[in-house]
Amino acid sequence: MAILDPIKPTILSARAIPNVHRDLAAKLGLTETQRSIGVLTCDIDDALYVALDEATKAAEVDVVYAHSFYAGADHASGPLSGEIIGVLSGPDPAEVRAGMTAAIDYAQNEAWFHAANDAGDLAFFAHTISRTGRYLSAEAEVAEGTPLAYLIAPPTEATIGIDAALKAAEVEMAVWFEPPSETNFSGALLAGTQSACRAATQAFADAVLDVARDPQKF
Repeated sequence: MAILDPIKPTILSARAIPNVHRDLAAKLGLTETQRSIGVLTCDIDDALYVALDEATKAAEVDVVYAHSFYAGADHASGPLSGEIIGVLSGPDPAEVRAGMTAAIDYAQNEAWFHAANDAGDLAFFAHTISRTGRYLSAEAEVAEGTPLAYLIAPPTEATIGIDAALKAAEVEMAVWFEPPSETNFSGALLAGTQSACRAATQAFADAVLDVARDPQKF
């Protein structure tokens, strides 16, 4: 592996329930019109988070549950667990299938981590979202359609990178994922114009790579 090589996610499971039982529906907080759900797991959590948001733009679905597993995919509870579980809800199986298809496609073709060193054991996620769907808009407390820079790295790299991103562009911190997260990473969601978010994303990536090259430069 070389620096900046993509580290692509793998969707480990994708199953749907056409008509969810009312007891489970109540625990998931579903409304009367949300009768179907789709359950996905993936070996990279942030890839699926942004992919689930993409699903809300492609179909009449909502993200009713999404959570990272503790310590990451290397310590998963089983071969299909990975690093995250996400649940989409919709009014019928067709909408849920459409949402799941959109999420899987986005995760596999757009939402990649990248290697910050030749060994490939230092990875980061620097991803610009041109417009948010319903899920990430709610998570970031911004208007739907707001551009975001979605920035994730190990704690030191993330801290240095977030500071660099905020200084590089007219963006505001909407969310700070303080270390340690469930997967022991850190990061932020930064809001601004599309061009500002792209500039912030690039500054974050450059800072992460700089830390990887020289971790004790002070």
